[in-house]
Amino acid sequence: MLPTALNHMTVARMSYVQMLDAAAALGCVGVEVRNDLPQPLFDGMSPEAAGELARAKGLRILALAEVKRFNDWSADKEAEALALMKIAVACGAEAVSLIPRNDNLGMGNGERQANLRIALKTLKSMLEDHNLLGMVEPLGFEICALRYKEEAVEGIEAVGGKGRFKLVHDTFHHRLAHGGPYFPEHTGIIHISGVEDATLSVADMGDQHRVLVGPADVLGNVQQIADLAAAGYTGAISFEAFAPETHALPDPVAEIAKSFEFIRSSLAAKAA
Repeated sequence: MLPTALNHMTVARMSYVQMLDAAAALGCVGVEVRNDLPQPLFDGMSPEAAGELARAKGLRILALAEVKRFNDWSADKEAEALALMKIAVACGAEAVSLIPRNDNLGMGNGERQANLRIALKTLKSMLEDHNLLGMVEPLGFEICALRYKEEAVEGIEAVGGKGRFKLVHDTFHHRLAHGGPYFPEHTGIIHISGVEDATLSVADMGDQHRVLVGPADVLGNVQQIADLAAAGYTGAISFEAFAPETHALPDPVAEIAKSFEFIRSSLAAKAA
């Protein structure tokens, strides 16, 4: 199976140190750290110390999340991105996450693409200056101004950003955007989570429904992972589950391990 990783959102009730310990126990190659949880980033630890601790546990900081509404570019947004990049460098993170606006604004055809290119053009030079990758995550919601991976790739290539920007292939958002082509050569990480409520329409699925991946998953996680691997993707798959019931699990490490094993065995069966 592809290497595994852990996004702090999946274990949102854990401290930074607990999250690292969970990732290490799960055999993950790295973690994704977030600035949108209730606690301070790294629980107030300095970025340098936080990075040293991760490396001491054999973990990479794959990405530091996130710059929100990055395609609504402004001087304030540039300052926000710069501040996050400085923290990323200090802790040794490999990338910063770039999340598009998701408020049903900036949605016009032509407007979306122009706004995306304006942001990517400036971000490209900033990322180069800090030797970081930019992880662009299209969101499949109907109100998102960057819903489709094709549009993200067109924007990245238009500013000469291939290799500096990578896509996040999120299995949930891929399903919400009604599928579409894969871009393995552009993909930097796969985010996985499952939805098990078969009564939900795709349009009604939200972050609150995103649980661990098991036999009842309706998103087709296993197939999406298999497809990307078959197309040449070799990076990590990272659990990003938002559901309150996942956060409340009494033994999340055991349940995440069980889910990774389900994915592993399902992929093996599919390949047999």
